[in-house]
Amino acid sequence: MGVDVGAIKRLGDSDWVERLGRLGLVTKGVSFGIVGVLAILVALGVGGAATDREGALRLLSKEWYGLILLVALGLGFGAYAAWRLAQAVLDRDDEGTDFEGWAKRAGCLAKGVFYLGLSALAFSFVTGPRGESREEPERTARVFELPFGRWLVLALGAGLIAYGLWNGYRSFSGKFRKHMKKGQMDREDVTPLVNVVGFLGHLARMVLFSMVGLFLVRAGWQHDASEAIGFDEALAKLAQRDGGPLWLGAAAAGLFAYGLFSVLQARYRDI
Repeated sequence: MGVDVGAIKRLGDSDWVERLGRLGLVTKGVSFGIVGVLAILVALGVGGAATDREGALRLLSKEWYGLILLVALGLGFGAYAAWRLAQAVLDRDDEGTDFEGWAKRAGCLAKGVFYLGLSALAFSFVTGPRGESREEPERTARVFELPFGRWLVLALGAGLIAYGLWNGYRSFSGKFRKHMKKGQMDREDVTPLVNVVGFLGHLARMVLFSMVGLFLVRAGWQHDASEAIGFDEALAKLAQRDGGPLWLGAAAAGLFAYGLFSVLQARYRDI
């Protein structure tokens, strides 16, 4: 039985995929917003926790209202994953099959798989244990046990640094506006807001991804899993610097800005 290429193309171009993408972007924005708000509370000294999105999901699981939010986030992360997988597998964006096209589609595939994992994690907190998270050194130690584990840690660290620098490039060059509907933004007078939150959000991601990547490279180079950190530890290290609350507050505000940028993408991105 032959493959119906036309049917696959119609599926990839479906309006449902667009709806899933917009729902997913809202969910992504909300998740970053929660992390940003929690860290801002720490910076202000009024409680909260400097954590990553996994930690935020865990905190939600301990509140009665959190279970409802976890189900909503799980569905939203799944919607985002479906959109990214449609880009990768069904070539929704018509990237093609040359080297550049496959590279972009591979990036979408990685994002889709990652958000499938976040979706599963959110639902796991609804139905399963809600204990403490496994710390980054423990994860890294498990990678060290794999064949070429040290090199995998080094490669992952280098990849995170590169991704951080890519976010910095997008921030300073304004490339984050590439897929936005600029005419519609101008008509609705939101272009200045998109520019500000896009710049600050990608700048914060540059700092945090690069920090995590540098510590992973250090862990791999020294073959010492205790050197590895995650996003929560990166935020904690910012808080421990001279003027820590200001550093943490700036990073937290940047993460909140990125969350708002994602929500604005749901409205104005060409999907």
